Amino acid sequence: MLILGIDPGTATTGYGLVRLNGKGNEVIEWGLIETDKNRTTEGRLEIIYKETSKLLKKFTPDVFVIEKIFFATNAKTAIAVGQAQGVMLLAASFGKLPVVGYAPGTIKKVITGDGRAKKKDVQKAVRKILGNQVKSEAHKKTHFDNCADALAIALTHAYKIVESKTV
Repeated sequence: MLILGIDPGTATTGYGLVRLNGKGNEVIEWGLIETDKNRTTEGRLEIIYKETSKLLKKFTPDVFVIEKIFFATNAKTAIAVGQAQGVMLLAASFGKLPVVGYAPGTIKKVITGDGRAKKKDVQKAVRKILGNQVKSEAHKKTHFDNCADALAIALTHAYKIVESKTV
């Protein structure tokens, strides 16, 4: 099963593709969808939609897994991220993909063991889980935190699938 994990954002969206293959989890690809802050909102959303659609066509994942939005203080950011999430969900819908969402606390709990873990703890746990699969010269200039979150989202779903089969 190929799982596409998405960490939604307007400026930077992280994505990670993880294959659940019976022997563990294999990273297929990870990276960013980035938009220029000087573009209009609708221009940025168009880029996010088109890039998400390209990922879906290129890799044909079996499931689209996204982090649910949770912002307690910044409504402006929540609205912008919600708009980005909306165009990503639209791409998933056109691709006829099932969509699963996980709350940030659930992802942190599954990946680090602590539902209140810090971003750096999630990155460290993802690196530990995936090892050399996330070390790449081609990704040196990326914001690994967004990519790590996306990989954590994909891994959370992989672990939940395995857990449901063993219960």
